[in-house]
Amino acid sequence: MSPFRDLKIWRKSKSLVTKIYRGTTNFPDSEKYGLLSQIRRSTVSIPSNIAEGYGRNSNGEFQRYLSISMGSLFELQTQIQIAQNLDYFKNKEGAKMYELSRETGRMLSSFIRSIE
Repeated sequence: MSPFRDLKIWRKSKSLVTKIYRGTTNFPDSEKYGLLSQIRRSTVSIPSNIAEGYGRNSNGEFQRYLSISMGSLFELQTQIQIAQNLDYFKNKEGAKMYELSRETGRMLSSFIRSIE
């Protein structure tokens, strides 16, 4: 298996992190330790768990960490929808981030199936 940095899903999820960070810069200050922090933590968790699972040198452990990444992705999707309901995103930024998270989820699901 190639290094985790060569995994398309790792690169895609890392790109998602960057877009989420940039897209949440205009959240209200009152959310600094609330929803904003939670969105960013769940997003960072996705590529982090892919990398950590890869480093476990066991297919079973890797699958477990990929599953954790998927859980973090679903958490992120929920948080994006909550932020949309609160009108925290400008223009259609929330919808774009949600769609990017769904695209990442489809890739992650396919990757999990491919290594089972």
